[in-house]
Amino acid sequence: MARGLSLQAGRSGRGAPLARRCALAALLAAACSVGGEPSLPSAATLAFQRTQYEAQAPKTILELQPFRSETHTAIRRADGTSGIATLTNLNPYVNSWYLLAIEWPAGMGGSATYHLQNPYPLLQILRLRPADIHTITLTNEQGLLCTLWANDARSELGEASASGLPYAPLCGGALYLRNAITGQHTSLERITDFLRDHVWGGDRMVNFVKQEFYRDAFLEKGTIGSARRVPASITHGPLPAALAPEYTGRDTLTEGLGLDLGTPARELQLGQWYAVPELAGVFVSAVAPRYLAARFLEREAHVNPLDAVESGALVYLVAFDLQLLDLHFVLGTDHPRLDWSERVPLSSRDPRLPGPDGVANAAPLVPNGMVNPADAQRTVAAFAGGFKRAHGAFHVGALAERNHGSHYGFIEQGVIFSKLQPGLATVLVMDDGAVDLRTWTASDEALLPKIRDARQNGVPLVEYDARQRSGVPGELVDLWGPGNWSGSAEEVLRTLRAGLCVQERGPRRFLIYGYFSAATPSAMSRVFQAYQCRYAMHLDMNALEHTYLALYVRRSGQRLVEHLIEGMQQVDRTAGQEFAPRFLAFPDDRDFFYLTSRGAEP
Repeated sequence: MARGLSLQAGRSGRGAPLARRCALAALLAAACSVGGEPSLPSAATLAFQRTQYEAQAPKTILELQPFRSETHTAIRRADGTSGIATLTNLNPYVNSWYLLAIEWPAGMGGSATYHLQNPYPLLQILRLRPADIHTITLTNEQGLLCTLWANDARSELGEASASGLPYAPLCGGALYLRNAITGQHTSLERITDFLRDHVWGGDRMVNFVKQEFYRDAFLEKGTIGSARRVPASITHGPLPAALAPEYTGRDTLTEGLGLDLGTPARELQLGQWYAVPELAGVFVSAVAPRYLAARFLEREAHVNPLDAVESGALVYLVAFDLQLLDLHFVLGTDHPRLDWSERVPLSSRDPRLPGPDGVANAAPLVPNGMVNPADAQRTVAAFAGGFKRAHGAFHVGALAERNHGSHYGFIEQGVIFSKLQPGLATVLVMDDGAVDLRTWTASDEALLPKIRDARQNGVPLVEYDARQRSGVPGELVDLWGPGNWSGSAEEVLRTLRAGLCVQERGPRRFLIYGYFSAATPSAMSRVFQAYQCRYAMHLDMNALEHTYLALYVRRSGQRLVEHLIEGMQQVDRTAGQEFAPRFLAFPDDRDFFYLTSRGAEP
C-alpha cells in the first residue's frame, strides 16, 4: 500500500540556491576545476599520511584518511586568546566531507570540531579565508561563502550546532553541519543489541531465537496460475530469468508484494520484469527457484541441492537502471561499528588495537543514518545495507586467519571507516558515479582515492567466469563457516535473506536487489545466475527491517512511499499527520543504500 510523503528537509542539488546564484559559465568553470586534479598536500605529507594509514597502531579516524588535505588560519577571541582554525578536506578527490577544528590553548576552553557536508562537490571547494583574525570565513569558487564564527557575536556555526538537526543548513544552504543524533531502533534491534553487548552468551541466545522463531517466518510460496499467456516483454529493461519451458508465461500470485504495478489480481508472470509506473529506470520481477531452467537446478560445484521449502519460496527482485540512477551508501548512527567482531579468533586479534584498523570509533565524524538533504527530492529508492560489525568478520576458514579476521570494510563519501579487505565481495561507487560489484584484491588499492562509497559483505554468491562468459557460484557458497553465511551453529541456513547483483544487457547495466522469503546462499546463487547476473553478493537477513526496501513515486501531484513487502511499512514512522519513511525522513541506526535520479526531479 502506498503512503503519502511530504518532504521539507531539503532541496534538490539541481534546484538549490547555490546553483541558482551561479551563472552557467561560473558553474562550468567550477566543475572543471573540481573535476581535474584535486588540490593535494605535498608528496612528503602524503607519504607520511600513508604511513599513518598503514600503521598497526591505535589511531584516530582522521589518521585513517591517507589523502586528507589541511589548511590553517590564526584566530583570536575578544579576550585576546590566540588559537588556530583548521579546515580538513577528508578526501579532495571526492570533496564531500570536511572537518572544521577550532582549537585554543590547553585550559582555555571552547575547542571544538565540526563535521561539514558539502552538498555540491562538483560546484565548490571550501577554503578558509584568513582575511580577518577575529572571524572564520569560508570561500568557494564564486568568492565569499559565509562567516561561520566571529568572536564578538553569536555565530552561525554555534546556532547550527545547537539546533539538534541531523543536517543543519549553513551559508544559506550552501553546506550543512552534521550533528550527532540518535538513530531509530526497532524493538528487535534494541533487544539484539542489548543481548550482544551486555548478556553473557548473548550472541548464542540471538542465534537460538533466529533458528527457532524466524526460520521460514516470512516464507511466501510461489504458487502457479493455470493460465498461459504470451510472456511480457520490456526491451529497455533487464534480462528476464531463464525458466523451464513449461513455466514460461505462467503467472504467480504475489500476496506479499507492496508495490503497485498495475497488474490484475496481484499476479505477475514468472521471471518477467514489470516497469514501476511513473518511476523511470525501476523494474520488478518475481520467481521461485523450482521454476528455473533445469541447468540451474542440477548438481554443480560449490552449491548445495535445494530443499522443497526453498525451492518453492517466492523471490522478489527490483532492478535499477544505472544509466538513469545514481547509487549512494550511508552509515547508520550506530552500525556498523569500528571495533572488533567477537567472531574473530583470538589468534587474529591484536590486543594493542581497539579495532582491526586501530580505530575505536568514528569521532569526530558524525555518521547520521539519513539521506543528504540535497538528494532528498531526487531519491527514488532506499534499501537496508549489510551485517553489523558483530557478524561482519570471519570465525573460521582462511579469511579468519588473515588481516585480523577480514572485517568487512566500508567507505562513505570518500572517507574510510574500515579498510577494504582482499577476498571480500564489495559494492563500489566511484567519484564519477560508476558502480561495480567485485571481489576486492590487494591491487585494487590503487582505486582507493577515487572511491566515493563502498560496502563489503562476506564473499560472492556469483562471480563472472570469463571462459563460460557467465556468472558461476562463488567458491564458498556451500561452506557455512568459511563463507560466514550466518544462520545457526548447526548450519541451519534457510531464512529470509537479501542480496545484490549486477546484470548487463548490451550497453545498459542494472543493479538488482533480491528479497528471498526463505533461502540458503545456494538458492540465492541459483536465482541470480538465472537472471544472468555477472556478480552477486549477500546483504542482510532474518527480519523485514534488515531486508527493507522502499520506492518513492510521484503520482497525481503527490509523492508516495511504496514498500517492496507490505509489512515493511511497520519500520516507518508518523509525525502528526505526516508519514515519515525510514532513511529519508529520520536518522536510522543501520547502514543503507539509496538511489537518486540523474535527470530532473522524479
